[in-house]
Amino acid sequence: MADEPLILGIETSCDETGVGIVRGHTLLADALASSVEEHARFGGVVPEVASRAHLEAIVPTMDRALREAGVTIADIDAIAVTSGPGLAGALLVGVAAAKGYAVAAEKPVYGVNHLAAHVAVDTLEHGPLPEPAIALLVSGGHSSLLRVDDLARAVTPLGATIDDAAGEAFDKVARLLGLPFPGGPYVDREARAGDPAAIAFPRGLTAAKDLARHRYDFSFSGLKTAVARWVEARQRAGEPVPVADVAASFQEAVCDVLVGKALDACRSTGIDTLVIGGGVAANSRLRAMAEHRAAKHGVRVRTPRPKLCTDNGAMVAALGSHLVAAGVAPSRLDLPADSAMPLTVVSV
Repeated sequence: MADEPLILGIETSCDETGVGIVRGHTLLADALASSVEEHARFGGVVPEVASRAHLEAIVPTMDRALREAGVTIADIDAIAVTSGPGLAGALLVGVAAAKGYAVAAEKPVYGVNHLAAHVAVDTLEHGPLPEPAIALLVSGGHSSLLRVDDLARAVTPLGATIDDAAGEAFDKVARLLGLPFPGGPYVDREARAGDPAAIAFPRGLTAAKDLARHRYDFSFSGLKTAVARWVEARQRAGEPVPVADVAASFQEAVCDVLVGKALDACRSTGIDTLVIGGGVAANSRLRAMAEHRAAKHGVRVRTPRPKLCTDNGAMVAALGSHLVAAGVAPSRLDLPADSAMPLTVVSV
């Protein structure tokens, strides 16, 4: 609708510089500049490199988004920016840019939670989010289960990773298998030619004694170690490592735990909508397994298209649009960059 506010979102929490523009639930622009190739030779994201890349990319990416949407900064009604969690230096670039544009154009600014934005982006694909909903957020830094009663004000953590996040485990296993960084897409690709039942890798925190204390929590450190030991044993024996089978078996273990705990949360709360977001939500096996198992329990799964699962400005703009529509007050101009922003804080 033309009378809905025009919201611009800025994302710089890790290695993607994103600027998105939305009107209501309609995406008008999604400009992205990635520094992933600069980090690939290190096998992981280097915070200082990421910050420098954001500094170089933020203005060109902003200009590209405005051109794509066919608007000027004066046409924007509000600016939303990821203020946490994330890499401190990277967050500062985005927050400083948002403040600068807000002051120059005399627009309100909203500092928002990166993880809540991963939930909000689904509204650009499937429309308003039924509330309450269960959200499974899986990325390189986070594996979390949330109950979303009100995306603007009431998000309740149910569980989180206690060590390696799912995306982090994908990166580490990819390195073990000689696959490039970031590991998720490459493991997914290799797994398609492998047998997911070839190797019985462990499912972390699923034993009865663990479920008593960590029903909705995740742990992928033990799985990563099990893969490393299996690969090293093959190498010591002088036997070839069946990369596709290892990738498929590892991926199956990760997805089995993620989907199992998410659907358990749906059943125990009586909530029939599951939103899956974050970079790992682009994984083809996770999406297929969630759809298949959820259908048996009458749970509807909502997952954005893969491009919207990874970090982007569109998701920040989507959350900003939701906050404006809900009448949430803008942030103060001295809003901080909070690398450890808790999940319970949707906006600051």
